[in-house]
Amino acid sequence: MEKEQHYDSSDIQVLEGLEAVRKRPGMYIGATSARGLHHLVWEIIDNAIDESLAGYCDDIEIIINRDNSVTVKDDGRGIPTGIHEKTNKSTVETVYTVLHAGGKFGGGGYKVSGGLHGVGASVVNALSSWLEIKVYQNEQVHYIRFENGGKAVEGLKVIEKCSSERTGTTVTFKPDPTIFTETTYFDYEILKTRVRELAFLNRGLRIILMDDREEPKRDIFCYEGGISEYVEMINKNKTPIHSNIIYLSDNEEDISLEIALQYNSGYNTNLYSFTNNINTYEGGTHEEGVRRALTRVINNYAKKANLLKANDEALGGDDVKEGLTMIISCKHPNPQFEGQTKTKFGNSEVRKIADKIFSEGFERFLMENPNEAKIIIEKSMTAARARVAAKKARELTRRKTALEISSLPGKLADCQSKDASISEMFIVEGDSAGGSAIGGRDSKTQAILPLRGKILNVEKARLDRILGNEEIRSLITALGTGIGEEFDITKLRYHKVIIMTDADVDGAHIRTLLLTFFYRFFKPLIEGGYIYIAQPPLYSIKHGKNIKYVLNEQERDEYLSTLNENTRYEITRNKGLGEMNASELAETTMDPTYRHLLRVTVNDAIRADNVFQTLMGEEVEPRREFIEINATYVKNLDV
Repeated sequence: MEKEQHYDSSDIQVLEGLEAVRKRPGMYIGATSARGLHHLVWEIIDNAIDESLAGYCDDIEIIINRDNSVTVKDDGRGIPTGIHEKTNKSTVETVYTVLHAGGKFGGGGYKVSGGLHGVGASVVNALSSWLEIKVYQNEQVHYIRFENGGKAVEGLKVIEKCSSERTGTTVTFKPDPTIFTETTYFDYEILKTRVRELAFLNRGLRIILMDDREEPKRDIFCYEGGISEYVEMINKNKTPIHSNIIYLSDNEEDISLEIALQYNSGYNTNLYSFTNNINTYEGGTHEEGVRRALTRVINNYAKKANLLKANDEALGGDDVKEGLTMIISCKHPNPQFEGQTKTKFGNSEVRKIADKIFSEGFERFLMENPNEAKIIIEKSMTAARARVAAKKARELTRRKTALEISSLPGKLADCQSKDASISEMFIVEGDSAGGSAIGGRDSKTQAILPLRGKILNVEKARLDRILGNEEIRSLITALGTGIGEEFDITKLRYHKVIIMTDADVDGAHIRTLLLTFFYRFFKPLIEGGYIYIAQPPLYSIKHGKNIKYVLNEQERDEYLSTLNENTRYEITRNKGLGEMNASELAETTMDPTYRHLLRVTVNDAIRADNVFQTLMGEEVEPRREFIEINATYVKNLDV
C-alpha cells in the first residue's frame, strides 16, 4: 500500500457551528431513519415540557402541517429575546445555532429538564430545510427564520403586537430530505403514543395533537390523576385484585419521586420507569430502590400478619411482582444516564431515597388496608409456590449434550452449522409441514422444529404450567438460551427464529400464540431482531411456462395488470404448508433468494402489552371491540 505523502495541520478539519451535526447526524439523534426523524419532534416538545416542569406552561399544541412540517406551540415564558453577551446575537438565535446553549446548564433556567444533552434546539435547526420561531413576550411577537442547514435569514425582529396575556414560543420546522433520505413522513400514531405518555407524566398539563394532512385527526390529552391514570389505562383490559390504585410521592434533596401501582389477576409484570420524562427502559437506581423496598416490605408485613410462617422461605423479587403494574417517575435536577442506549438512570443517591419514599408509603398502605394487603400477600405466596414448581420443570428444558436434541419430543431436525449468526430455525405446524420443510431446507444452516397443534396460551398461565407443556419445553430447549432467571442471550443457537404457519385463520392463531410466548418470556429476542415471520404465498399465477407467486390479493391484482390482455393465465389459491411439496416450499418460503420474511419489532412496549392482553387475555369484550375496529386491517396485522 502506498503511503500518504502529506499530513500536517491543514489536513485536520474543523467543523464550524452546526456543520458537525449535518456531517454526523447519528451522533446527535441516534439515526436518520424514522426513529431519528421523530426524535426532532421530541426535542422541541422537551423544551415546552421544561417550561411546564418549571411551572410556567399549561398548554402545548403539536400540529403536523399539510406540507409535513411540524409546529409546536407552548404558553410558557417564551425564549429570552435580548442580546446574548457571549455571541452578540439574540438569545433566540443563539439557542438555535450554538450547541449546548440553553437554560439547561448552570441550573439558572430550569431546576429539572427533560432533555438529555441540551443540544436539541440547535440540532433540529441544523437538520431542517427551514425552521421558524415566533416568541410571544412583552406584548410583542418576535420572529426569526433559518434556512440552509440552520443559518438565520436575518436577525430576530418584532413583526406585530400581541396581548399582554399571550406568552410562549411557537416553533415550526421541516426536516431536510437530504439528511432523512429514508423518510420525512411523520407517523401520527408514534407521536400520539409519546404525547399521551408525556401527559400522564405531567399531571394536569394539556397537550393537543393535530394532523392537518389528508386525513385530519385531533386528540387532546390531559390527566389530572397523572401516573395513577397511566396505571388505570394499562390495567384497562386486566382484572385488578384490589380496587384502589396505590399512589405514593415525596421530595428529598430536590429530588421528587412518584410511584403508582396496582396488582391484577394476571401473571406478567408491567413496570415502567421514567426520569425527567425520559423512559428509562434499562431501569436504574430509582427502580432498584423501589424493587428492593417492595420485596422487603411485603415480606415484613407477611411475617407480622402471620401469613408467612417463621420457617417459610422468604418471598422473592419475582414473587412480589407477579401481576404488578407500576409506574415510577423521578424528577432530578442533575440526572446521569448510562447503559448502551443511555436509558439507564445512574445517580447512586436516588437508590436510597427511592427505597425510603416507597417503603414508608407502601408500608402505611398495607397497615391501613389489611384486606387488600392480604390479597396482595396471598398472590405473592401463590407465585412463590409456582416458582418452586417451575424450577423443577425448568430442569427438563436444559440441553446438556447434542445427543439429547435427537430425542426431543418436538423432533428438531438440527442444522449442521454451529455458527449461530448463519443458523436459522423454522418453527412449523405439524409433522406434515415439518416433513416438507425438512425436505426443502438447506441442512447446513436451516433447522426445522415441527410443533403438534396449538401451543399453550401463555397469557393465561404461570411459568410452572407453561414449562409443563411438552411443545414449549421443546422450543425452549432448541433455542438454548434458558428461560427466566437462567436466560442468557449469548447462548442463542439461531440468529433467525422463523415462525412458518399456514396463511389461514388457524395459522394466524398459532402465530399469535407463538408471538405471545416470545413477547412474554423472550422479549430480548424480539428486541434484538431475532424473531421473523415467514410469508408463504397465498396465490400462484401460471401463464405459459411461467409461475408467479404472490403474497396477497393486492399483489395478485397488481401482477395481473402487467400481463397482456390476451394472455391466458390460471390462478390457484395455494394449499397449506403440509400440502406443498419440498421444492415448492423451498422456492416460495424458505430459500433466502426468493422468500419474504417479516422481522418482528416492538416499538412501544406498553401498546404491545395492551394488544397481547386484549387478544389473548381473559376479557372477551375488549377483544371483540379490538376485532371490530381493526377488521379492515387484518391482512396487514403486524406486531
